[in-house]
Amino acid sequence: MKLYFKPGACSMASHIVLNELKESFELESVNTEQGVTDSGADYKQINPKGYVPTLRLEAGELITENIAILQYLGDKDPQNKLTPQYSSTGRIRLLELLSFASSELHKTFSPFFSSVEMDEKARASAESKIATRVDFINDRLEQNSPYLLGENFSVADAYFFVILNWSGFINFDLSPWPRVQSYVARIKSRPSVIKAMTREGLIATEAA
Repeated sequence: MKLYFKPGACSMASHIVLNELKESFELESVNTEQGVTDSGADYKQINPKGYVPTLRLEAGELITENIAILQYLGDKDPQNKLTPQYSSTGRIRLLELLSFASSELHKTFSPFFSSVEMDEKARASAESKIATRVDFINDRLEQNSPYLLGENFSVADAYFFVILNWSGFINFDLSPWPRVQSYVARIKSRPSVIKAMTREGLIATEAA
């Protein structure tokens, strides 16, 4: 398998899950602004949408969109419990979470990464929308539930972590939501996450 990614972008969720699987895979970074990969290939010839992630399978087939890639990867090794079984209530809850992450949480961070500079009023409005979504996550993380689906780390946690970790890049303080803050720290300490963040240049050295 080969993952086309952009350092620190939402594609890191798939990178984390690939590390969790402990399977061999290749990585190639993409400059989405210029539309070229690290090897100089025209990325739109690989993914006409022009954004990451894209996963190339062994047979050459391509999968795009985080929700699709994460579920495909999570289903590769049922023993890891990265995705609940099909037709189970847990699977429906996973789909709810992935949809929320993609259409709601991810979207609220978008204004901070656009080329349009925000004034004080626009920033306050954008932060208010993020806060509403983080309220939901904080409520979801019950006292004895370390992860969004309970005791097991899932592909949803990989995606939520990547988005919530952007808070540090935009100076959005998560301390008013202690469960979320602890959740982010808990996931950040996972070897699969440390390895992905190191490879993508977000942390300097890999922890022991």
